Amino acid sequence: MRYAVTGSTGFLGANLVRHLLDEGHQVVALIRKPNQLLADLDVELAAPSLLDGASSELCDAVSDCDGIFHVAGTFDPSPGGEERMRAVHVVATQSLIEAAKRAECKRLVLCSSSVTVGFGTKDNPGDETTPLNADRIYGRTGALRAYYDTKLEAEALAAHTTGLDVVVVNPDFIVGAFDVKPTSGQSIVALSKRWVPVYPKGGKCFQTAMDCARGHLLAMERGVHGRRYLLGSHNLSYRDFMAQVAAVVGRRPPAIALPSLLTAAAGAVGRVGSRFDTHRFAGLDPHVLRSMQTDRYRLDRRAREELGLRPEPLEVGIQAAYQWFQANGYCP
Repeated sequence: MRYAVTGSTGFLGANLVRHLLDEGHQVVALIRKPNQLLADLDVELAAPSLLDGASSELCDAVSDCDGIFHVAGTFDPSPGGEERMRAVHVVATQSLIEAAKRAECKRLVLCSSSVTVGFGTKDNPGDETTPLNADRIYGRTGALRAYYDTKLEAEALAAHTTGLDVVVVNPDFIVGAFDVKPTSGQSIVALSKRWVPVYPKGGKCFQTAMDCARGHLLAMERGVHGRRYLLGSHNLSYRDFMAQVAAVVGRRPPAIALPSLLTAAAGAVGRVGSRFDTHRFAGLDPHVLRSMQTDRYRLDRRAREELGLRPEPLEVGIQAAYQWFQANGYCP
């Protein structure tokens, strides 16, 4: 098959492109500019705008493609970030839907996020049908709420599209190679350099980057139009996750639970500081800090039963991330 991929120069996209190539597929990487993550890969590069509707350049880029993966996404807390998130998540999705129809492309897999999926406890995790109170969880304003809103709006476009099969995937926490920024791999880099004594009290749903890539391809091959699939297979407390990381990088695991009063105080600082410098204080968003102190577990039963996803151990992703970080000078 021949597939077009947006976001191929990012963390997840880089893993997806490699998985597609390993499975014998052709890849058209829709990029803004060349990137080292695509160097030496047998892919076709195209740089059409995703913000101008079904332009001739975009239609040409996806012509003869059997499917499109819209993986490009951004969380942008800086000034103007809400507009940029809307452009990437909503406007680009609409452009790709229109272009796919004109090019007679069969399917589009939209990469949304687990932030639109409800959650629960480890004994009673959430799934694709679990409701959530966005005002309480993400606030009514700010970058995190804008991220949630734009992702949800993109999902609505997918659900109401006619004349094209659009399947939604909702990845949770991803661990693996090619995490350039790094994002989810920041804890791996930090633990590799020094002992980190504290861990957040909460927990989350984790997965390897290659499992997430496999989930995308399975959604393309087997997913139901308008349906969404949670990708994330390992419900772990942050303490247990960081213990696994510590074992891989050869450090002692964290030993002290992060006090909730401390995160509340940090959140208060972030709330005030963000009024003056949104980007600098983004890491102290009170809603983000609160999430790290609570259990937010989810269940991937639908992906396993309907798509046939067979997850690998999370340690595989941790090891892949650590080796990549070492090879690229992020950590010893």
